[in-house]
Amino acid sequence: MSGKYAIFAPEKMETLKEKTAKGLFWGAMNSGTMQVLNLVFGIFLARMLSPHDYGIVGVLTIFTLIAGNLQSSGFTQGLTNIKHPTANDYNAVFWFNIGIGTICYIVLFFSAPLIARFFHSPELVSLSRFVFLGFLISAFGITRNAIMFKNIMARERAITGFISLLVSGSCGIILAWQGMAYWSLAWQTVIFSLIQNICRYYYTGHLWRPSLRIDFSPVVRMFPFSVKILVTSIINTINNNVLTFIFGNLFPMKTVGNFSQAMKWNTMASSTISGTIEQVAQPVLAQINDDMDRERRVFRKMVRFTAFLSFPALFGMAIVAKEFIFVTITDKWADSVPLLQMLCIGGAFMSFYTLYQHLVIASGRSDIYMWCNIGQIVVQITLIMLFHSLGIKAMVAIYTAATVLWLIVWQIQAKRLIGISMSRVLADTMPFMFAAASVMAVTYFATSFIANPYVLLPLRAVIASGLYFCVMKVTKVDILDECINYVKNHLHKKGQD
Repeated sequence: MSGKYAIFAPEKMETLKEKTAKGLFWGAMNSGTMQVLNLVFGIFLARMLSPHDYGIVGVLTIFTLIAGNLQSSGFTQGLTNIKHPTANDYNAVFWFNIGIGTICYIVLFFSAPLIARFFHSPELVSLSRFVFLGFLISAFGITRNAIMFKNIMARERAITGFISLLVSGSCGIILAWQGMAYWSLAWQTVIFSLIQNICRYYYTGHLWRPSLRIDFSPVVRMFPFSVKILVTSIINTINNNVLTFIFGNLFPMKTVGNFSQAMKWNTMASSTISGTIEQVAQPVLAQINDDMDRERRVFRKMVRFTAFLSFPALFGMAIVAKEFIFVTITDKWADSVPLLQMLCIGGAFMSFYTLYQHLVIASGRSDIYMWCNIGQIVVQITLIMLFHSLGIKAMVAIYTAATVLWLIVWQIQAKRLIGISMSRVLADTMPFMFAAASVMAVTYFATSFIANPYVLLPLRAVIASGLYFCVMKVTKVDILDECINYVKNHLHKKGQD
């Protein structure tokens, strides 16, 4: 394809509403299937591996993610905001990603001894050098992911994620069974990146291929916007992994492993919703940001959809945390239960961050995106440094509270951009929060007399789900009916095909 031609979506004749509905459906399918697989593989691996194994791999996460941020450099969002990006735009970003990825790997390769010394773990030298191969491999697929994201290829992204996780997770279990300990987690990470790239090429190979005629002018043109996304991505990565990093220096690897386990399950639950929203939020909002009234209506609907799913999912996870941990990965992880419960409260609000952030990015205000995130990490790290002597539970509780309260800052920016007031957002979200909290409270106390965790876990899940569905039906919540109707229509069309 010549560089002067734009790359069009494969389903360009669909309306925006159809694309949004389809994107949300496949986003939900993608997040749901990924988390189910993560659940299955997580259970098997946690039973075979120790908290120390998880801790030693967990402390490397922040380095891998920051390097990944540097190589992508915000150009996925930059390409998405361009109405009609050309093959030359994609080619420039492709070679830039590979160049930065290579430099990052070389730097981290020679930094491995320093990393091992900081965490008092000599085995991290060889382990980190292998794990870091994952982001170097990923550099070859970032541009193809941008093509899929730009064109709302949610179905293809869902299949890509499913296959990648299925293959890598299976390999991880086999290696753990063979006694490879933390190396099984390392291999799982690298294999995931490799399979993901293969799938991305399969779905986008006909849309664009890299050229050796390299012109970095598109990178220069997008850089003022993308660099703010880059800085913010790094800040977010530090924010999301700062506790693991700090714990790795202050506490034994077993403690770090327990926290990593709690964070993993909380992230799985919250990312099921945020992943669904992320599939469509920026592409859709970027297409309608010249019509503020329409953008405000679409944003409010996304807020209600997020609240409808997020509060019951995460509050529900909090009330079954103990039974879930004991049944799935045994009581050797008992110390992670209170941490998981606190993280789930904050996790119920994390999907709103995704929505606010994509609103800001779609508006072209990467500066707001950057400074809001910088402010958040400064506040959270300050609080952690002030109160870390109180212990790990206090640190997690303070971290969670700060995460929830910082949403006020994002709401202030949303009002500036599209004129949506705090009162409207509260009116859209609070009914779902109170409904979910009430349902979970009733479920918890109604089943508190049951001691057997194998009975209690499924019973609480069924009762809470049933009660929440009934509350939504009785109060005639439109989003529930829309979800049901869309699934029915989708299945009907599939049946006709």
